[in-house]
Amino acid sequence: MKTAAELKIAFYDTKPYDRESFERQNKAFGFQLKFFPSHLTDETVALCKGYDAVCVFVNDRVTKAVVDHLAELNVPLLALRSAGYNNVDLKAATGKIKITRVPSYSPHGVAEHAVALMLTLNRKTHRAFYRTRDNNFAIHGLIGFDMYGKTAGIVGTGQIGRIVCEILLGFGMKVLAYDPYAPADWAAAKGVELVDLGTLYERSDIISLHCPLTPQNIHMINRGTIELMKKNVMIINTGRGKLIRSEDLLEALRDEKIGSAGLDVYEEETDYFFEDFSSHIMKDDVLARLISLPNVLVTSHQAFFTEEALANIANTTLENIRSYFFDGKVLNEVCAEPAKDGSCQ
Repeated sequence: MKTAAELKIAFYDTKPYDRESFERQNKAFGFQLKFFPSHLTDETVALCKGYDAVCVFVNDRVTKAVVDHLAELNVPLLALRSAGYNNVDLKAATGKIKITRVPSYSPHGVAEHAVALMLTLNRKTHRAFYRTRDNNFAIHGLIGFDMYGKTAGIVGTGQIGRIVCEILLGFGMKVLAYDPYAPADWAAAKGVELVDLGTLYERSDIISLHCPLTPQNIHMINRGTIELMKKNVMIINTGRGKLIRSEDLLEALRDEKIGSAGLDVYEEETDYFFEDFSSHIMKDDVLARLISLPNVLVTSHQAFFTEEALANIANTTLENIRSYFFDGKVLNEVCAEPAKDGSCQ
């Protein structure tokens, strides 16, 4: 059995802040860490030959071919340093490789970022910033609305969704929530009204998405559901990009059905987010048009990006790896067919 100092972990899609955070937390674990800037793909998977575990992020694509190659290389563990796992072919991994994740690392950070998008879009502080830098102190075109008394619809009542609800209740908003597994006792205690999805769409002035991506809710925001919404509704997405059909969102913004949109995720973000393309021409026409609109605010999947989150991600990921190799336990495991209690067989 290897010692901690002999255990080798390959990290893909890493940036300087990943390396700094993991090296800091690894002082308590003592593993050998190797950081690759490239994404994990069919072409780059060979880089992890000789490693005991592989760590990936949200834009790495763990396809069946990648899983099969990892199995051939005798890599038994894939550690996601994220909560979401829709980028992993879990069926292909069954029986070949164990998958772990970080289920909760920055619920307050993500919730606060979602509310920051709301406030910025409403009061147009991003536009005011550029005006005053040009010595333009005119306020025409910057009018917003009181959030007090308005209705917010929160889709998903996990940790992040519940925190968003509580923040917006503090603003004096009416808060609706939809989640098939919503905790009714929590909702009653906080004054959150649990409703079906159609009612949430119809009544909300602001809709914020905080649910995981599943086969059932891909493109849950689309031309048909947008028709149910109030005119000038604000849409916020800090969940997963494919919850929204981008072409339909763009059309509704152009037709002034949707008043504004704050997007920290985008369904085709893999080739762009976390990278610097400031000297390149944007080839994704939909993303380019969204960014060009004055009532759209796009941030590059940074809702999680706080000092506390980076520390939590690194510590939980390394603990998942330590537990697998030295305790024989798979902490925070994800699998294709979990049991009713959410655990893997």
